[in-house]
Amino acid sequence: MAWRVRWTELAWNGVESAAEYIARDSPRYAAALVREARDAARSLRQLAERGRVVPEENDPNIRELFVQSYRLIYRLRGNEVEIINFIHGARDLAAIVRKR
Repeated sequence: MAWRVRWTELAWNGVESAAEYIARDSPRYAAALVREARDAARSLRQLAERGRVVPEENDPNIRELFVQSYRLIYRLRGNEVEIINFIHGARDLAAIVRKR
């Protein structure tokens, strides 16, 4: 089954923010991060269930892949993969979820 992958604005803003921060020191590494995030998301078209279940959520439909030091968090819904967040692995996801 081929899944449709869709980025939320929040998630894509997370990629852009991370890239902007990294670009201060290395535009090359910033571009690599964006490329890896896109590639990871694209890979979900065929292997949507390959990511681990997000421990803070404990919901089998909310999963994550690691992209360098970042967490690409996504939701499975019907035949769609919705990328819902892209945050640094050191951030407290539970606190971010509570703010929503």
